[in-house]
Amino acid sequence: MIRKLSDQYRHEDSDLAPYATHNMATLGRRHPEEPHPFRTDFQRDRDRILHSRSFRRLEYKTQVFLNGTGDHLRTRLTHTIEVAAISRTLARALYLNEDLSETIALAHDLGHTPFGHSGERALNKIMEAHGGFDHNLQALRIVDLLEQKYPEFNGLNLTWEVRTGLIKHRNASTKLDEKKLPLHASLESQVADIADDLTYYGHDIDDGLDAGLITEEMLDEIEIWRIAVSKAKERGAKGGKERMMSFTIRCLIDMMVGNVIIHSDNLLVKNKIASPSDAQDCKTRLVSFEPGFEKMTLKLRDFLYHNVYFSKNVTNVNDEAVEKMKSLFSTYIKTPSLMGRFAKTRIEKDGLHRATADYIAGMTDRFAHLEYARCCR
Repeated sequence: MIRKLSDQYRHEDSDLAPYATHNMATLGRRHPEEPHPFRTDFQRDRDRILHSRSFRRLEYKTQVFLNGTGDHLRTRLTHTIEVAAISRTLARALYLNEDLSETIALAHDLGHTPFGHSGERALNKIMEAHGGFDHNLQALRIVDLLEQKYPEFNGLNLTWEVRTGLIKHRNASTKLDEKKLPLHASLESQVADIADDLTYYGHDIDDGLDAGLITEEMLDEIEIWRIAVSKAKERGAKGGKERMMSFTIRCLIDMMVGNVIIHSDNLLVKNKIASPSDAQDCKTRLVSFEPGFEKMTLKLRDFLYHNVYFSKNVTNVNDEAVEKMKSLFSTYIKTPSLMGRFAKTRIEKDGLHRATADYIAGMTDRFAHLEYARCCR
């Protein structure tokens, strides 16, 4: 027996909530395509991202610690995989479209520069007079223009729902393809967004401990961590320090996921959400932490910013790498012929600075170092 596309559509109708995004309701692609006999549109989008060059490059891009500085430290790729897994859990619990949430999660960091957030801040400053740089919008640029997979057009030709899901920061005038967007993204996109936050809260504690930047004693000052420790002990956690820390982080993530599910369900009921448009037009975000719990997560975030992301051990190494990136940008502006073939073809349409920003943003940490050695010495 073969599970046909029509069977999957019937499954969505029977299993998803009325406020979930259904494949049958998609607003389609920029370039129309025939339906696939066995895969829904969102499944096809997921596979296009997984098979893209931009996704593969995430393996060698910095999350917090420069790639290669530790065997067990996260990269953009491992972070993305963790976000996708948690997105599926959240979406399934809330009767949302798991495939759409997973797809947005897999694509959400495609636009990140080499050298982590330090690289993004530097590139945004460099591009200040030329439209700036934002990794969320860069992810959209990649899937719309910079990937080369099809003979008829550039980009991956993803559905409208995935593309709009990558536009994280919105205001009343935000548009895509000249169409005004709702103030809030789909519920599936909101799921991927909060999964991103709670994932890095958990794994950056793990990496920070592994790197020796933070200690158990420092974490004991954070309320949400103390609660996670208590839950770990309630579940009978035993063993050495490393085992206890790992299990506590698991309890922390589980606690955050559970809070999002319960509070979001309460908000959906309270606001009488009956359709995807109800959710997007609602005055408040509907996938979120409970307010009191969110305050605890924000204190944890502040702790991580102070002790991990902007610690001297991290910033000194990252800043040195970023200086190389700045030199590389200046070199390409002076001598565009040094850039790759496709980047050079974009100069006439996008301008030299934007084409250069695209080229550098797409680099892995490793390739940026190699290019600096080739072009700037």
